[in-house]
Amino acid sequence: MQIAIDGPAGAGKSTIVKMIAKDLDIIYLDTGAMYRAITYGVMEAGIPFSDEAAIIDFTKKSTIDFDGSAVLLNGGVVTEEIRRPLVSQHTSDIACIQAVRDLLVEEQRQIAANHSVIMDGRDIASVVLPKAQYKFYLDASITERAMRRMKELAAKGIDKSLDEAKADIAARDYNDTHRDAGPLVCTENAVIIDTTGKSISEVCGAIMAHIKGVPL
Repeated sequence: MQIAIDGPAGAGKSTIVKMIAKDLDIIYLDTGAMYRAITYGVMEAGIPFSDEAAIIDFTKKSTIDFDGSAVLLNGGVVTEEIRRPLVSQHTSDIACIQAVRDLLVEEQRQIAANHSVIMDGRDIASVVLPKAQYKFYLDASITERAMRRMKELAAKGIDKSLDEAKADIAARDYNDTHRDAGPLVCTENAVIIDTTGKSISEVCGAIMAHIKGVPL
């Protein structure tokens, strides 16, 4: 089984796919964390975002692993580090490099070829798993997504105003939809779910109902 879930930042994808993966007892492959891990590693190595050759070389030499909820880059746990605002801000700079995407997508496809998986990202249904049996596109208003982001940051002791959060989300949306490599798109055969004002359980219920063929 292959389940692809796409959508913009803050639509609630990560939380929801983890629950779906648990309910169906399948693998959740956090593709976003893979790009974040490379972004963090590049920053730590002092590689300029303008040096694509060095970034590609770094990606080729790096290993990304998952141990439960922990994310490991080259053997070191980077679970918290990859969620820092500065990493989030620059992840699109890494994700827009085609050679980097090719390397990570190949890893993702290999895992999906041998296991039942659920993946979330920007181009899962369109590029990574175009033949997935189930495709969903989660969305929400920019205000709702910004408020969710504010809550995440506040839990980490980081204060950000609603206007600042909305500006960050808007910039991320633009980068994600306008990049040449794997832009954010909603495929024609994807089930669109607006998560604005909906609880996590409501969204999960809608997805599970579709998978199980239950009329909504």
